[in-house]
Amino acid sequence: QIQLVESGGGLVQPGGSLRLSCAGSGRSFANYAVGWFRQAPGKEREFVAAIKWSGGGSYYADSVKGRYTLSKDYAKNTVILQMERLKPEDTAVYYCAAGFGLITSRIRGKSEYDYWGQGTQVSVSS
Repeated sequence: QIQLVESGGGLVQPGGSLRLSCAGSGRSFANYAVGWFRQAPGKEREFVAAIKWSGGGSYYADSVKGRYTLSKDYAKNTVILQMERLKPEDTAVYYCAAGFGLITSRIRGKSEYDYWGQGTQVSVSS
């Protein structure tokens, strides 16, 4: 079992930045992919970005590519999502999730993930 806790959400003006963290406890992220998804009111939960903890690359939705960056803090078993040049359409509840042994072709599918956090609200508004 992995317990996931997101933090770092809030209200920011368009063009601003936020840094979200996903801390895992219970076991290491080793051999897991950690993904971020978001859900806006009235919309489906959608893929944002994902990273393979034990090597591999990072993957981003086209809508956030070049603005969002993933990184790993091995000492804290934490994945960080740095979000830059935020837009009003980025407003959503952001969830992190962990999926064991995900291959690249499955890493964008929300049904592929085993564990989910409770979500953190990101609001972009002037």
